[in-house]
Amino acid sequence: SVDTSHLGAALRGDFPALQQTVYEDCPLVYLDSAATSQKPREVIEAVSHYYERDNANVHRGAHALSVRATDAYEGARDKVAQFVNAASRREIVFTRGATEAINLVAHSWGLDNVGPGDEI
Repeated sequence: SVDTSHLGAALRGDFPALQQTVYEDCPLVYLDSAATSQKPREVIEAVSHYYERDNANVHRGAHALSVRATDAYEGARDKVAQFVNAASRREIVFTRGATEAINLVAHSWGLDNVGPGDEI
């Protein structure tokens, strides 16, 4: 068994937005993750690096920026596929958020596999 009692405190330092205090010097607690999730420093730095060096359309160009952006995108799909034990990167679809993902499943799979009276 792994002791996770201090996990939140250990990870909090990775999130710059959570380093501030609000309302009479209280540590910020952010509970609106359904709307917007706070990003760890590593993600902020990766996004900044992308915009500074590789900002281009993925799968749409033959120039250096587009090639690097596409390689990074496909590399991320490979990492996620390995993490979730997918058979290939083709099984990994990135969406902008949970609502888009649910709607994509509902329209691409649900229309053919779910009907009146089915319980979800």
